[in-house]
Amino acid sequence: MTHVSMTPLAALPSPTTAVWQLGPLPLRAYALCIVAGIVVACLVTEHRLRQRGVAPGAVLDIAVWAVPTGIIGARIYHVITSPEKYFGTGGDPWKAFAIWEGGLGIWGAVAGGAVGAWIAARQLGIPLSVVADALAPGLPLAQAVGRFGNWFNNELYGGRTSLPWGLEIHRMDPDNPGHALRDDANQPILEPGLYHPTFAYEALWNLGVAGLVFALDRRFKLGRGRAFALYVMGYTAGRFWIELMRSDEANRILGVRLNVWTAGLVFVGALIYFLRVRGPRDYLIPIDAPTPAPVTGGDVSQVDLSRTGKGSATVAPVGYQVVDEEQFSTYQETGVRPDGPDDDVPVTDDQPSGHDDRSSEPDDRLSGGADATLGGDRPAGTGDGPDAGDGTDAPAGADRAGGAGGRPADRDS
Repeated sequence: MTHVSMTPLAALPSPTTAVWQLGPLPLRAYALCIVAGIVVACLVTEHRLRQRGVAPGAVLDIAVWAVPTGIIGARIYHVITSPEKYFGTGGDPWKAFAIWEGGLGIWGAVAGGAVGAWIAARQLGIPLSVVADALAPGLPLAQAVGRFGNWFNNELYGGRTSLPWGLEIHRMDPDNPGHALRDDANQPILEPGLYHPTFAYEALWNLGVAGLVFALDRRFKLGRGRAFALYVMGYTAGRFWIELMRSDEANRILGVRLNVWTAGLVFVGALIYFLRVRGPRDYLIPIDAPTPAPVTGGDVSQVDLSRTGKGSATVAPVGYQVVDEEQFSTYQETGVRPDGPDDDVPVTDDQPSGHDDRSSEPDDRLSGGADATLGGDRPAGTGDGPDAGDGTDAPAGADRAGGAGGRPADRDS
């Protein structure tokens, strides 16, 4: 048993307390870190959505769905992958609901959050791919902040190390959760030696992933969910080697931690999606907004796009028209919206109005293609559609994917 006074000088300390009492209310460091991460992700996503034409405040409507479903998904993944803690010998099934005691899986959080974001996107009339790409750099930033909750909990560390940044780990008190176990002299007890701070490795890696997504998305203007796929590839690549360093208990398959297998499989899936899906970035124009005055500089989200014209109250648009970058820039400069699709064509979940299957368009900027058109700058009357080459000019912005076009996209009334 090693005490604080016997620890080396070259070491990273760990907190002795992870829970504080505010009257009858416990304030848990882990929860505070998660909430702080959610706030960071929302701020980044809101900014990026507005750059794409989404009306202000949409991220809050998305978060109302995505955060709870993400937490539920994270807990379900944890319980499924660690069932012995709740349903094994001596386990307590009711503890599966005790989320405040820890146990969240990032894979379940992303899957559950995606379901919530999809529901919200349908209600707002926003293509899910636009939401995903806007979220892509904010999510690893949120994960980086959230990982420091593990530091407060003295958990998720790696094997022994003699490196200068080796981490001290306190032995936590099972009878007083959130507090270090203390000896007879009331000194916190440390585990012997120093350990790899794998939570910090992952936090730093996530910051790098966020920077990578920011840089490549700005350079290549990724669309159709490819920015999100890039985040997934970056995160899982780091999680793969970091997971191999961890020393906490985990279920294994063929002697390898379950999360290592998961990271590898998810990476392959994201890579396939990134390589196969093509298409320029989508931009959105509210279809029920009055035509604004021409704008010089700034972005369309700064204009009063969400007023109904019946009063001064600001409401969310009933849907969006999906346009390309050139049409969006023209709208910003002139205030004139592109012509929309034929409103008599019904919109269905399986085939949005005028769906033009842009996933078949070449988009090889990242892989060296010479004729890439990521900006979507194709002249009217050309391309892969049935009228290609007939010399007629199709209405700009007509029949875009996502059911947006000139009418609401899958809005639930």
